[in-house]
This record gives sequence, structure tokens and C-alpha cells, in this order.
Amino acid sequence: MKIITKSKEETQALAKELGLSLTKGTTILLFGNLGAGKTTFVQGLALGLDVTQKVNSPTFVIMKEYEGRIPLIHIDAYRLEGLKQDLGFEDYPHDEVVKVIEWPEYYYESDLYFNKITINTIDENTREIIFDFKDTQLLEAIQ
Repeated sequence: MKIITKSKEETQALAKELGLSLTKGTTILLFGNLGAGKTTFVQGLALGLDVTQKVNSPTFVIMKEYEGRIPLIHIDAYRLEGLKQDLGFEDYPHDEVVKVIEWPEYYYESDLYFNKITINTIDENTREIIFDFKDTQLLEAIQ
């Protein structure tokens, strides 16, 4: 499924709607070029999860955790390209959190079993957001 948003606010509002439907144990792989709006999307998801802290990119710290209705683990794997060691991500109780991973292609060898979102830049404000979810209930949340 594809959705076009025309502003940062529309992108966040769409993500917030999705965030309202997320359940514990959900992992989302978030693809897109630099500046496409991946962190903007995560900020909207966080709003839907009732996160009150400011959400920003974890590029330099790799991972941030936010408390909300469901804890949100936000991972930016951009700096992990080629790194083949255990960083502790797998130690989190997956069934108790929502995980969103930006730049997952730098960390996961296979993404066949995950919910995927790709954000493509159309112009300065317009984004094409493509949802490829294994969890059909999540697709229903944004339709």
C-alpha cells in the first residue's frame, strides 16, 4: 500500500494513527534515503504510543528508548554497516516493546519476516510512504 503525504505534519499524523494501533512485540524496519523523513515518521509513531519525551535521531548513539503506553526502542543502524557483532538489540524483551529500526539494511541480512515501511522523497515536502506489512491488522489501521 502507498500513501502520499504533502508535509511533515501529514507524515507525522499518518504515523500517529499507526502508532495508536501498535501492540507489544511489533518491529518495523524503516527504509529511506538520508533526509527522507524516517525520524519524522518515528516522531509520529511515538505520539501514537503516548511518548512524552522529545524524539530525535539516534544516529550517534545507535539506540534510544522512550517510555509510553508501550516502550519504544528507536534504532539507527546507519553507522553499523559491515559490523558483525552482538550489540545487545536482541536482548530486549521483544514481546514488551515496539522496535523501529532505521537503515535496517546495514544490520539485518534478511528482512523477509518484518513489517517494512519505505519513505521516498518526491519533492521538498511530498513523501511517498510504502507499507509492506506482515501484520495485516497494522495495514487496516492506516486505511
